[in-house]
Amino acid sequence: MPATGELSGSTTESATGSARPGEPSAVLPADDGRTRAAEPPGPTARPRAGSTRPGEPSTVPPGNDGRTESAGLALPAGLALPAGLALPAGLALPAGGAEAGPAGGDGFAGADSAGPASGSGSGTADGTADGTVVGTAVGTGSALGLIDAAERARLAGRPARARELLARAGYEGAPDVVRGAAQLVNGQLGLQDGPVADARDVLLLAAELLAEAEPARALAARLAAMEAAWAMGDAAACLEALDPGPGRRGSDDVNPVAGATRSGGPDHVAGPPEGDGGVAAYRAGMSAVMRGRLDTGRTRLREVVDGAGAAGVPDGPESLLLAGGAALVAGDLAAACRASSRALAVARARGPRILVAQALERLAYGELRAGRHARARAHAEDGLRTALAAGQSNLVAHHHAILALAASVEGSQEAVAEHASAAERIAAPHGLAQAATLSQWARARADLARGRLPEAAARLGPLVGAGPRHGHFALRMLAVPCFVEAAARTGQAEAARTALAEFTHWAAQGADPQAPAQLARCQALLSDGDGCEPLYAAALAHHEEAGGDFERGRTQLLYGAWLRRRRRPGEARGRLRDALVSFERGGALGWAAQTRAELRATGDAAPAEPVGPLALLTPQQLRIARCVAEGATNREVALRLSVSPRTVDHHLRNVFAALGVRSRVELSRWVDRAEKTTAHP
Repeated sequence: MPATGELSGSTTESATGSARPGEPSAVLPADDGRTRAAEPPGPTARPRAGSTRPGEPSTVPPGNDGRTESAGLALPAGLALPAGLALPAGLALPAGGAEAGPAGGDGFAGADSAGPASGSGSGTADGTADGTVVGTAVGTGSALGLIDAAERARLAGRPARARELLARAGYEGAPDVVRGAAQLVNGQLGLQDGPVADARDVLLLAAELLAEAEPARALAARLAAMEAAWAMGDAAACLEALDPGPGRRGSDDVNPVAGATRSGGPDHVAGPPEGDGGVAAYRAGMSAVMRGRLDTGRTRLREVVDGAGAAGVPDGPESLLLAGGAALVAGDLAAACRASSRALAVARARGPRILVAQALERLAYGELRAGRHARARAHAEDGLRTALAAGQSNLVAHHHAILALAASVEGSQEAVAEHASAAERIAAPHGLAQAATLSQWARARADLARGRLPEAAARLGPLVGAGPRHGHFALRMLAVPCFVEAAARTGQAEAARTALAEFTHWAAQGADPQAPAQLARCQALLSDGDGCEPLYAAALAHHEEAGGDFERGRTQLLYGAWLRRRRRPGEARGRLRDALVSFERGGALGWAAQTRAELRATGDAAPAEPVGPLALLTPQQLRIARCVAEGATNREVALRLSVSPRTVDHHLRNVFAALGVRSRVELSRWVDRAEKTTAHP
């Protein structure tokens, strides 16, 4: 997969010539897993109005009907007003007006034309013979035209062009409304491709500059700043952006409900203007959640979800994405997927283009949370291609992280490592705490699937802790069940109980439909003797209510393994067969392989029976041989199989004798040759 450097600042040769200097190439994954460069997207070439270079193509993004849009100070993406509502006074500049530059031509004509601005704007601009603006400060009208053009280029997925136009605007020293508009575009570009901490600061500055003259745009800046803070994993900064006020930063009342993950994408989802009830409810609900008052927050967020798509309510992609995010926080995964799917359809049909990749990310994450991993992978693969083409490298990181999580279920260790590494290469320099946490969770879950319990516990321990240098605040509780499983089975019961105490409180608030079943399963893992069985039974009953093959399969696998260790092989086989069906139906191939190994240990002739010399081994010897072939030490094998190291040593000597091998390396070759076409734990 491409490194970070391939996402921006590069040029690529296309069939029509080289890309513009500094414009990112669209790096797409090919069918064979390698990347290929595609021509940067752009509109059909046609001459620009006014003074232009001979033969230079227009840079106007085409409208939905194939025509170009006229100039004018457009609302930022995510702040589109519903049909029939008027713009706030002073927010729009008429195309071809006194300060819009020369009339006629395409939407960027005024922005790209030569000479000083007409009208009352102050400042100067120098022009060359071919009409290129090369000066510093330009008139207010021309600056606004350039900023408007930059926003249109951003919406069209052309960030390099947008930055070029902003640089030409010369807005330093301009009135607050001009500087605020420029900083809003700058900040949103940073959300797409850059360090999100820097983007947050720029967006808060934009909100301050626009607060008096254009409160609607100031609201868009604040909501975008919250998106940046969320991607950073900074709960206090989220609340500061949602509810600005003196002393808000670092306030003691910030106590986010962990696990209430809204989205994985650090792109903006600004809503309608301040007076819109949906945005008011969203801000109130998210503020309550960030203070730990989940019940109050969910009530307000349900208003956002229920209002999306209602009669008389606009169904723009921004409003639908807002509703999808609210549903994720409220724990309504079905509603989250519906809203995100609708947002994707609307964004593809109407635009703006940059929201397509974000809608795909929201939808992929919702499907992942609901346990539909194959669907999540399909949406994330589509989103990855779309984000690469539009220069949205921060969303690229999130799509890679989702693909790593899907691969951790589907059983491909190589795919987990590839996607997790790709996500981390972007997340580290851009400060994407959420993407980094998701990728580490994926690596840990892949370790669990292969029985590598110490490695899984070591990765998950920091993720479930609170505070700096730990995982993202909104993902901590979601990773706790994996941590408890790994820690309980490696002798770290006290650490597991500490994490489970907080998870118990969180699960009681209804933040996730799978939490009650996961809680009972974790309690069973930490219980002794006969107390385990009723807890496993309770977990399975909760799974019937929540649905989801993968989580139910994990409970059945652990329950079956416990029954086998209690020397109840007949009952264990029933549970393990049910687990195998759940995993196979959900595409969890790695976990299915682990279940088959447990079935063989009960004496069941499970699918994928060993062939050749391996057929000479007993089920327990075969399990040990497979673990050793993967590089596990005797102690690690003992932890995986819940036996003593002495038992492992005894069985391993018998394996060597039965196969006629004299070293662990030779044994690994035997296993690899015998099972190269089958999955194994």
